[in-house]
Amino acid sequence: MPKNKDESQKAIVRTYYIIEGDKIKLKNKKCPRCGSIMAHHMKPVERWACGKCGYTEFIGKGK
Repeated sequence: MPKNKDESQKAIVRTYYIIEGDKIKLKNKKCPRCGSIMAHHMKPVERWACGKCGYTEFIGKGK
């Protein structure tokens, strides 16, 4: 169990990046509006969504 909030956030932040040799690469997309990391959602419709500003990109065919 983490002692403080900072330790728990560090563990989560590591899941957003891939380390390849000397380079660090972001796994997810960055929001074009605010620059935050976007989340990929599959249901009910596949989309990329920013939790900070609300920007959403829908993927695939619409109804």
